[in-house]
Amino acid sequence: MSSTDLAEAPVAAPSPAQKSPGPTLAAAMLGFALITLDTSVVNVALPAIGADLRAGMSGLQWVVDAYTLAFAALLLSSGALADRVGASRAYGIGVVVFVLASAACGLAPGLPALLAARAVQGVAAAVMLPASLALVREAYGDPGRRARAVSLWAAGGTVAVALGPVAGGALTTAWSWRGIFFVNLPLGLLALALLSRVARSERRPAPLDLPGQLTAMTALGALTFAAIEGGTEAWWALGLAVVSFAAFLLIETRRRHPVVPLGLFRNTTVAVAVAAGSANSVAFYGMLFVFSLFFQQVLGLSALAAGLMFLPMTGLLAGVNILSARVAARYGARLPIVLGQTVAVAGLLGLLTVDAHTSRPAQALLLVPLALGAGFSLPPLIASMMEAVPADRAGTAAGLLNAVRQTAGALAIAVFGSLAATSTESALRTSLLISASLLTLTTLASLRLPGRRG
Repeated sequence: MSSTDLAEAPVAAPSPAQKSPGPTLAAAMLGFALITLDTSVVNVALPAIGADLRAGMSGLQWVVDAYTLAFAALLLSSGALADRVGASRAYGIGVVVFVLASAACGLAPGLPALLAARAVQGVAAAVMLPASLALVREAYGDPGRRARAVSLWAAGGTVAVALGPVAGGALTTAWSWRGIFFVNLPLGLLALALLSRVARSERRPAPLDLPGQLTAMTALGALTFAAIEGGTEAWWALGLAVVSFAAFLLIETRRRHPVVPLGLFRNTTVAVAVAAGSANSVAFYGMLFVFSLFFQQVLGLSALAAGLMFLPMTGLLAGVNILSARVAARYGARLPIVLGQTVAVAGLLGLLTVDAHTSRPAQALLLVPLALGAGFSLPPLIASMMEAVPADRAGTAAGLLNAVRQTAGALAIAVFGSLAATSTESALRTSLLISASLLTLTTLASLRLPGRRG
């Protein structure tokens, strides 16, 4: 599912949900906010989790990646699953599982239990995301109102990303790291209460590619394991990843309804959008992870102070997203994409000057260009990709882009965290250079995107 799907859907006769769509939109927004909150709220709590559960760097990496990998891998099929069981049922099941998994995270007696619960959270989030958008589609028949509703839905996720580090720091400092998971309980129950006022969705036939889904999950999991754990086991994991990926490619070329239509990548716009979106995620989520460690382990800041250091960076995202859409509408998508990535690269290079002696305000402000660039380039990237594929492939393309972006973020945390296991300051600089190099390459590739139309 994507905003393009919503915008191009035929206008149907109003259903009970359409006559009173407010609860539907509120429930969908709240669910999306929960999903995105749990991608950013954990970072500043990692040192506290490590101290309490006696977890090393690899354990902390898995706390983040257990959620992200499950979420990313299942996004490939969750849209079809939501269609098969009905969006409202899928969303309700996803929220219930997410709440229960959050409670299990908060009550986890040790690291293995926490990682298992985080993976279940990711599975539930993957089910919730496309179902929440499908609910918005069902509730708003008029294209104009539907587009505004999707914008509000997206804003809920942006606000959650912005508040995540601060909320995580405040809860960890005032209570415990367990509070970052317990806060999901009342929010999830509120989403279920709102969902009870939503009309039940119809079931629709949708093909599932289980062999493709399973081989993709195996390849992603094995590759991440190799990056995090290292040592002799890494070679076995890397071999499994290669074999699984080869099997995935073979399966996808022979399936009538593949989970990832490989032909999409023949389109230059799709290939560039996926690559640039991935580099964007590496830089943004990778820096959230590494700087969270730097602020607390090197500078000795509390979790709350570390969260506040990110506020100037994340607080601008919503406004930048809106400005980017206006610039793209006037000048075409290529300009804000190239400009945004260029600003992000400059921001990453500027962060190379940060060390333990840099003033705190300067450190916080030096993070801002990265957020400005990432926030400015991502919306037109998504929009240009949606325009480049047929309408009946828009949902598949959106799921692919989101899955690859989440996977790229997970792998960045795996690699950057492994670097930080020896020296946080050295890892910070290496991570910045890797991120800047990837974004530079995708900025050059973005010049091949079509310019302003007409």
